[in-house]
Amino acid sequence: MKKNRLRELLSEGKPTLGTHMITTSPQIVEVIGHSGAFDYIELCGEYASWSLAGLDNFGRAIELFPSMSSMMKVEEQARGFIATRALGAGIQNLLFTDCRSAEEVRKCIRLVRSETPEAGGIHGCSMRRNVGYVLEPGSAGWAKAMNEVVIAIMIEKKGAMENLEEILSVKGVDMVQFGPADYSISIGKPGQGKDPEVLKARRDMIGLALKKGVHPRVELGSFEEAKPYLEMGIRHFCVGWDLRIIYGWCKQQAEGMRELLA
Repeated sequence: MKKNRLRELLSEGKPTLGTHMITTSPQIVEVIGHSGAFDYIELCGEYASWSLAGLDNFGRAIELFPSMSSMMKVEEQARGFIATRALGAGIQNLLFTDCRSAEEVRKCIRLVRSETPEAGGIHGCSMRRNVGYVLEPGSAGWAKAMNEVVIAIMIEKKGAMENLEEILSVKGVDMVQFGPADYSISIGKPGQGKDPEVLKARRDMIGLALKKGVHPRVELGSFEEAKPYLEMGIRHFCVGWDLRIIYGWCKQQAEGMRELLA
């Protein structure tokens, strides 16, 4: 089983840096890996058009780079199926969306952990690529790996903020991330992610997470946005999205060339 770089860094108390992909392109995984810049890639499964074969190829590409791990963003519907198939493909860590209560968070964690008396999960063995198909299904090494999956939770619903202290107290929650777009919708202010009420909720979430010893993570468009979060004590970031980067480059370069041509 491949070592889980993200888990290692968290256990060592070190900062972590990821980037997002909305495509499942192995080529983009390799380019990111060759840069040596990131500790992990988050596949935004909630937004991506992925197939089971595509997940396997994503996992294969990640494994070319021993110092880089992976994460998948798991949407609310079909959580169990998506989580187990992502892990089976070799994606080592999970970000669960749309939880509104501590009980929902506990269910997410049980989907991941092995069904041993100690772990208390419901995840059983399978012959998938993370265990070499026929080499380690149900092995002690597999059970250990499932129990070391980094579990992150999106705090993006009004209910999640109302139940935040209880959610942060759930054993097995490693990271939390605030989602301003969904939160603004849930309080009746769609499209107002920078509304003062939303910004206060983000600050409150970060403050309580730090107090409770749960790692808050922040998504950024670029490193220039990091300073105020660093001052708040945050050390875990995920920067940039592949499709957004391509869009921004195309728009900037084409506009510049149009001006020259005019």
